[in-house]
Formats: sequence, structure tokens, C-alpha cells
Amino acid sequence: MLYAQNLNKFFNNGGEKIQVLRNVSLEIEEGEFLSIVGRSGSGKTTLLNVLSTLVHPDEGKLYYHKNDLASASAEHLNTLRQKDFAIIFQFHHLLPYLTVMQNTLLPFMSSFAPVPRDIVARAEHCLDRIGLADKKDRLPGKLSGGEQQRVAIARAMVKSARVLFADEPTGSLDQKTGEEIIHLLEELHKDGLTVVMVTHEPLYAKRAERILEMANGEIVS
Repeated sequence: MLYAQNLNKFFNNGGEKIQVLRNVSLEIEEGEFLSIVGRSGSGKTTLLNVLSTLVHPDEGKLYYHKNDLASASAEHLNTLRQKDFAIIFQFHHLLPYLTVMQNTLLPFMSSFAPVPRDIVARAEHCLDRIGLADKKDRLPGKLSGGEQQRVAIARAMVKSARVLFADEPTGSLDQKTGEEIIHLLEELHKDGLTVVMVTHEPLYAKRAERILEMANGEIVS
């Protein structure tokens, strides 16, 4: 489904060129749950950002269903992120002045046309599944950290995304709430969603089907 070949990425740090990915190659199967682990600075978040097309590799190839993303147009990548890819982060990136429902529907909101009824119904179903149907009219500031993260996941669910990229999705949560989020990701994975998760928590990493460990910009196991 997603195949990377010899990915290299460099960043400029005060005039010094730093290599953060070193000839990384990997293959992710459709429907897989993959965890990427490693110490801070190992390159795991950069790898996730490259795989999700948020960051362009300096060298190497990236294929999604045999389509070369490394040379794809910006328009094609934007469409891919809108339809097939969903990304959640450690911090939820919810708009504070929009309600839970509006944040969930954000990928479909436009100033030119109302959100179609079937999409609204799907959003209601997603919020019900994550236990927030009764809070759909609340603002994010009235939610707990775990509830805000659930809204971010619901936003991914309503898109019917095929791949969910999660960057430290439990990093700002307590253990109990983090466990709830991991359980939700497991349930979505059972429904067929491909999940690629960066985490520093060994217990959460072990819940995935496969673990990749990174060090110094390379996959070491």
C-alpha cells in the first residue's frame, strides 16, 4: 500500500546541514497497524511526516498504491490528504471557536455550500461511536484532553480515510486516557483502517502488529 525507498531528509540548523533520515526503506501493508519508536531526535516524527506527505523527502521514492508521491503535484497531494490520509498529533489542533461537530466536519466545510446531509449523519455516527454525541455542541475548551483527542480522531473517521498517521497521540494524556485512545485506534484498525503511529510508550507500541525502531535517522530493527 505504502512503499518508501532510500528516503533521505536534511534540515538546516543555523547554517549546519543535519541529516535526519538516512536511506530509509520500508513497506506498509494495507490494513496494518505499525508503531514507530525511538529516542527523541531519532527521526521517527520526520519519517511519519514524509510518509504522510507533510514533508517532502530530499532524496528517495515514496509510492502509494504504486503512484510515485515524491514527484506528485501539490494538487494531487492535497487531494490525497483530503481523501485517503488522515493525521492526528499529540496536540489536537481543534479550532477553539468551532463546536465539536463543526471541528469534526471541518474537512467538508466550505463558505460556498452547506455540508451534505449524509456527511453530517456520518459525523453524528462517528461522535456517537467515540462517546461524544452528547457533547457535539460544546466548544473544545469545555472538553478534557482525551475528549479533544477523540474529536481529532472522529474528524479522521468521518473522512473515511484509508490511512491514519498518529504522531504521539497519547503524549499529552494521562495513562487511563491514553489507554482509551489506543483502544479506539485498535477498534478502527479492526475495521480495516491502516494505522501508522509514532510513540515513545513501549506498552502502547506493543499493541501494534509490527514495531519499527529508529536511531540516528535509520531503521535499526
